[in-house]
Amino acid sequence: MELDRMDENDWKYHGEGNKSLVVSHVQHCRVLRLLKYPAEDSENPPQTAEQAFRQIQNIVDFTSNVMSCLLGEKFVHSGEVVRLPLEFVRQLSIKIQHQRPAWRCDKVMDIYSGCALCLPNLTSPTLHQPTPTPPLCIEIKPKCGFLPSPKHVSKDIKTRVCRYCMHQHYKVANGKWKRRSLYCPLDLFSGNRQRMHFAIRHLIEEPQNNLKVFKGGQCIYSSKEGSDESPDTNSLLHHLRPYFLRGNNRVNGHMTTKAVLNDFIQVLGNALLSAAGGDGGQVTDRTGEGRSFCEASLFNRERIRHGSQGLPTNNILSRILQTQMLDSLDIEGLYPLYCRVEQHLQDFPKDRTGLQIDGPYDQNFLEKVQKCSMEDDGSVEYAAAKVTWFPVLPVTQTHWNSLFFIFTLEAKFQFCSLNKNKQQCHLTETKPRMFP
Repeated sequence: MELDRMDENDWKYHGEGNKSLVVSHVQHCRVLRLLKYPAEDSENPPQTAEQAFRQIQNIVDFTSNVMSCLLGEKFVHSGEVVRLPLEFVRQLSIKIQHQRPAWRCDKVMDIYSGCALCLPNLTSPTLHQPTPTPPLCIEIKPKCGFLPSPKHVSKDIKTRVCRYCMHQHYKVANGKWKRRSLYCPLDLFSGNRQRMHFAIRHLIEEPQNNLKVFKGGQCIYSSKEGSDESPDTNSLLHHLRPYFLRGNNRVNGHMTTKAVLNDFIQVLGNALLSAAGGDGGQVTDRTGEGRSFCEASLFNRERIRHGSQGLPTNNILSRILQTQMLDSLDIEGLYPLYCRVEQHLQDFPKDRTGLQIDGPYDQNFLEKVQKCSMEDDGSVEYAAAKVTWFPVLPVTQTHWNSLFFIFTLEAKFQFCSLNKNKQQCHLTETKPRMFP
């Protein structure tokens, strides 16, 4: 990418979240992730160019030095920080503004720092050999796969109903979504094929922002927040049919939409259960802990006729779950620790560096957090280790929920299998700023 010859016409709007906006190159498999800030700050940027650079570099460092150790290097793309010409950034902002959802326009793209995170575009992968059909990429945001420990919650319902399912009722009530999703992340993370298929089916029926399907780099299936329209599942299945006809040696045959849907669910289930290497054994059965079933799930436990309740040890879902479970604290347990650190920094601002509030996120940081005691000894060191490890802001907790993975499905469905070399995991919102 020649930074001195950047042309806004070579880039298109790709999507955005609460903290950043993404554009993709029209020819090359690259995306740029740019920071966002409140629209009222559009004339007075909240941070300098160097601060913006450091914020993005912290994300790169945290991803490459910490998350890659936990998830495996082949599942993580750290990216690199780039400095872009300011005129290019300003023209790009003007070009894509009309493509942004109206409800996202309370924030504006950073046009002052010129800093961005450059990453591979996993929705439009570079293939080593041509395929008869464009590659399909499925993006899934699985959310948190376990219930919090009763020790750290005051409401009993939190030990019985997962955070995602509770939020569904809230989001429908305030109009963010018109319909409640029946997907439950605990079913997806269960390792039981029946429960996982049940979860995948509900993800497809009501994807919200937790599932997207891309074909040749173009999004062909997703949901829009606040929309009265249901996602067009029949259109998705129409796109999918050629892949399954070819894979099942039925090029001249016929498949019902139900058969296509079932095959699609089967493929995703197999992909999610595939081991990334190693012995492919099972992790510890979590059913005895009482933290792997959500009472809000409509899955009938009596339907479980066979199959294990664990994930393969080197499976990407297993790695994500074990990373999530490093956080044994609910927000009720974590927020007081945040306040402890915040108060300490107000009294002793010079301790910020020693507590590694702003990094560096290196091997020493990872070791310090992993060796942190399970019991609170009342120290600021304990509190800092907890709140710098988990991306926490006051009143919110991401719980590593913004982990998502994309599977590149080529036309190789003969055995409902996945080309494991095309299995990728990507991180978003890895390390937001925590303390002012």
